[in-house]
Amino acid sequence: MSLKQELVQIAKDAQVASRFLLSVSSATKNKILEDMALSLSSGRDKIIRANRKDISEAKKQGLSKAFIDRLTLDRKRIGEMCNSLSEVAKLNDPVGEVIKAWRVPNGLWIHKVRVPIGVIAVIYESRPNVTSDCIGLCFKSGNSVILRGGREALNSNLSIHETLRQVLKKYNIPEGAVNIVATKDRKAINALLKLDNYIDLVIPRGGESLINMVSRVSRIPVIKHYKGICHAYVDDWADLNMAQNICFNAKVQRPGTCNAMEAMLVHKHVAARFLPGMIKQFKKAQVEIRGCPITQKIVKGIKKATAKDYSTEYLDLILSVKVVASLDEAIDHINTYGSCHSDAIITENYENALAFLRRVDSACVYVNASTRFTDGYQFGMGAEIGISTDKLHARGPMSLEELTTYKYMIFGDGQVRK
Repeated sequence: MSLKQELVQIAKDAQVASRFLLSVSSATKNKILEDMALSLSSGRDKIIRANRKDISEAKKQGLSKAFIDRLTLDRKRIGEMCNSLSEVAKLNDPVGEVIKAWRVPNGLWIHKVRVPIGVIAVIYESRPNVTSDCIGLCFKSGNSVILRGGREALNSNLSIHETLRQVLKKYNIPEGAVNIVATKDRKAINALLKLDNYIDLVIPRGGESLINMVSRVSRIPVIKHYKGICHAYVDDWADLNMAQNICFNAKVQRPGTCNAMEAMLVHKHVAARFLPGMIKQFKKAQVEIRGCPITQKIVKGIKKATAKDYSTEYLDLILSVKVVASLDEAIDHINTYGSCHSDAIITENYENALAFLRRVDSACVYVNASTRFTDGYQFGMGAEIGISTDKLHARGPMSLEELTTYKYMIFGDGQVRK
């Protein structure tokens, strides 16, 4: 069987399974998800062994520390994967929810009801925890899923998939409900993106080049988990101690994630007081600072920031810094250089906070909190299948509701149109 034929068969099986899932009760889905969590926990040593193979190969290839951090699984991270599956099991099942119901003058009862999307393909890169998150969320929302993870994480992804697939088998759920593309051949992605007769939605998760390629090639609707050029703006009304804690956390706590701060904006009235201590703290954490001319005057020995720096997602310990003259300039900078992902203001001024929330065109906007909270689990959604920076259908962390669409169910008693 050729690669194309193999992918068509996977997609066909997924479509058949998606129709079977329409009849699976919420109670059964929840029981299966809890068993998946237990199975991951009991199989963690096997998964870690598979993950070590991927890490070893990544080191041989000279991949960055940030990349290897995203790739790494340990007992703590597998525990978090188990917790995510358990949390998803506890969430309300959106399938079958009546969004709205009304009666029209001829007596028809019209119901707008949540239903699964159908078959979802997820194309992602180095983070193997995405495998279990996507399986859990798609299964709970009644969707079949086709996973195509990064070649660097193939051993980890296959081990996680097999562990969870065995749970589905125990409950007689069709194997097509959860699928993984097991080849490293990049041609598989192009072939998958042309199967619009079977796949209803594609969600790419990864770097800018992956997102652009999927959007360009796909015949299937795409929800983009685009790059995260996230900002924190330190207002002239900011509590500077709070600002220092928030900015440090947003950049340093886990710099290789899409919700890490990539640019810090500081009002000119507080820059001289705030920047020396803040940059000193960053340098202790080995953060490379690239600053505007005013930043360079306040703190000596800083590399000059360029327009390219302001539009770059570093995913590393590198930070752009710019001193701005006003809230308006900060907002304009974010809307010009940002990626509509997550941005924060640190301020004690209520009017400034509201202006920032209204005018910054991002999926998630924060007042006095780190951008690192943009995450389905942190938002109480159990997990996420991605963070959409699009504006149609879904925006921000995507969980169960975002993996549904709706249809109209109409009840009559013999009405005919005249």
